[in-house]
Amino acid sequence: MKILLLGEYSNVHWTLAEGLRALGHEVCVASNGDFWKNYRRDVSLVRKSNKLLDSVSYLLQVKAALRKMKGYDIVQIINPLFFELKAERIRPIYQYLRQNNKKMFLGAYGMDYFWINTCRTTSTFRYSDFNIGSQLRTDNAALTEIEDWIGTEKGKLNQEIANDCDGIIAGLYEYYACYHPVFPEKTTFIPFPIEVGKIKFEIKNPSGIVRFFIGIQKTRHQYKGTDIMLRALERIKEKYPNRCEIVKAESVPFAEYQKLMDGSDVLLDQLYSYTPAMNGLLAMAKGLVLVGGGEPENYDIIGEKELRPIVNVLPDETDVFHRLEQLVLHPEQITKLSQESRLYVERHHDYRQIARRYLDFWTKCPSLKK
Repeated sequence: MKILLLGEYSNVHWTLAEGLRALGHEVCVASNGDFWKNYRRDVSLVRKSNKLLDSVSYLLQVKAALRKMKGYDIVQIINPLFFELKAERIRPIYQYLRQNNKKMFLGAYGMDYFWINTCRTTSTFRYSDFNIGSQLRTDNAALTEIEDWIGTEKGKLNQEIANDCDGIIAGLYEYYACYHPVFPEKTTFIPFPIEVGKIKFEIKNPSGIVRFFIGIQKTRHQYKGTDIMLRALERIKEKYPNRCEIVKAESVPFAEYQKLMDGSDVLLDQLYSYTPAMNGLLAMAKGLVLVGGGEPENYDIIGEKELRPIVNVLPDETDVFHRLEQLVLHPEQITKLSQESRLYVERHHDYRQIARRYLDFWTKCPSLKK
């Protein structure tokens, strides 16, 4: 098949493309590389700034690229905002792609209207990016996203595309739980793909010092909960100065990020998540122990009955501190969890296995083009 993947989040589309290519399909990935992370892509569409000249240049790039985005069997967009444009400009682009290709699919991989709306208006999640129990989060990071998606053109576009597209693929349990109740006939869950064979695995066996790795996005520090995780980690360092070390990566390109990760034993990631996303899965494939989202729903949706490699934490500084302290006091746990982490990714996230699941879903979904 001839497949077009538009947009990028944390290397999902590029990794999926590699899996599809390994199975003999023709794939094009067009994206901005996920901003500073600079992931690989076939067609680079980068908006340098919102200044007039850069905006005009970007529009011309998109217009030129669109001329070649015709005749595909499958087009999948990473998010309703798959280009760096306002919703009003994306709407006609989506319609153009819809008219000039066979099938259109929407990725449910991150921030969008359905995620925010479900978190805020239902009791689906015990905690999330937008609620802790029955209490809604009111910090600036959460409020900014709400104002961006609820009652706006972006939110309206998301609903229009979800209704119109041929199918919706959720990459995490959380996103599946948001979309499936609304679109049960055309929503599926497929785990994120990892190119496991190319990732060097090292069993972590810390002798004396545990190296904790934490990635910090300055603009999403509070939203992702790394502010709370970092505070707990700094308390651990203060209490056990000779038994642990903190490695921080602040908004660095993907290649540099990986180098900083490689020599570490434990990754702290995604405080409010139920499940590991691409960053956590990459670390697990390398043999790091993930401290983050490992709720029962995560294991249930992938059918995992034995392995429990993720150190699950609640969105609470005391709980995070306690979990980290246990790893420092009992570093022998890290070796066992390190081995299980790699096996977990091999079992559930191999990129060729995941690519086959995408192909099966894409093929089975009937075209709903009007």
